[in-house]
Amino acid sequence: MWFLTGAPCAVALAPSWLFPAKGGSWSPIRARGGCTSRVLRKSSEPEKDRILILGGGVIGISVAYHLALRGRRVTVVDHAGIASCASGKAGGFLARDWNDGTPLRDLTRKSFDMHAAVAQELGLKSYRRLRCKAVTVGGDFSKPASRKLASLEWVDSGAQSERFMGDESTIAQVHPKDLTEAMWKACQEKVGSEFLLGTVNEVLTEDAGDEKRIRGAMVNGEDVLADTVVCCMGPWAQVLRLMHPQFQVYGVKYHSVLLQSERVLSEAVFFNGMGNPEVYPRGDGENYITGFPDPPTVVSETPGNVQVREDVCERLTTTVRKVSAEMQSAKLTTKQSCYLPFTADSLPAMGPLPSIQGGYVCVGHGCWGILNSLASGLGMSELILDGKATSVDIAPFHPDRLLADYEPEWAPSS
Repeated sequence: MWFLTGAPCAVALAPSWLFPAKGGSWSPIRARGGCTSRVLRKSSEPEKDRILILGGGVIGISVAYHLALRGRRVTVVDHAGIASCASGKAGGFLARDWNDGTPLRDLTRKSFDMHAAVAQELGLKSYRRLRCKAVTVGGDFSKPASRKLASLEWVDSGAQSERFMGDESTIAQVHPKDLTEAMWKACQEKVGSEFLLGTVNEVLTEDAGDEKRIRGAMVNGEDVLADTVVCCMGPWAQVLRLMHPQFQVYGVKYHSVLLQSERVLSEAVFFNGMGNPEVYPRGDGENYITGFPDPPTVVSETPGNVQVREDVCERLTTTVRKVSAEMQSAKLTTKQSCYLPFTADSLPAMGPLPSIQGGYVCVGHGCWGILNSLASGLGMSELILDGKATSVDIAPFHPDRLLADYEPEWAPSS
């Protein structure tokens, strides 16, 4: 049995294309945070209670963070690094009541409230409250918005109507990379949690009567043993299909651009018209513009190597500049893309893996992944340690429901 020896910083091992076949030799590489990774050694530590979290995005790191608050150390495995995919490139828009009337209501309200507390605890400068409006645009964009729409903060062309969507009491934002990295830092400092850079080849199980029992995971061709494995791999959770072929997670690709304005804006806008783009101003003058998603697909691009299409970024930039003189003068600083993970019914899958003792899954949070990450991590930590989530009800999201032999109408054939 092998395990990671441990500096308190993140430990990084060579990715799959540098890692030898199982049983071969290898060399340590430079780890994130400026420390050098230690070599693997035979472990005298008992296998009991070791926890592996597969996926270094906001969901996996939230699970790790809430386990750390209970004194539990974990090893996080990710192909590209902490917050390397959607958790580093999403908008971080938070709305307390937009999921009312759906199964997500209680999870969302709980998580929204937690964001304020966690931001204060971790000192997140990117967290703030703001306002939000829906704005219908069209017609002659050369004419300024009518006087009755003068209350719009920065939209000044083509606006036809507006609708209030929320104020500082129900709308907030946080930079997802800021949140994820701060939670991970707390995991390291509180309990010495470790990071393993690598590709998950499969989840290891053994027979346990009529069921299976977790043994760990194969990472870069090496067995990393544990008696608890939590799969939080987002749209790359296809490894679960080796155990449950019907379990499928899809990805929806979103592009985004960042425009730096001269002043800090405080009004997020969801447009109706021009393809319905969305704009989330941030507290440092950065403005996050997204929209025009691709159809759902089984993701074939690898984490950290998601293609950015120039035509979509150009469309986003041109569209928002059409309705705002302020955005016309804003400097384009970033073009990026990421996949948001969805299940067949667009609800997250959270809970124990059916018929696999010690196996858990927490994936498929869609466009509300950042918002619902904190309550999801809290609920999963309670399920793992106590056998039941008590702070928030995650029973509606049990993965059992996704094992039916069907695919959604909108999903392409895999």
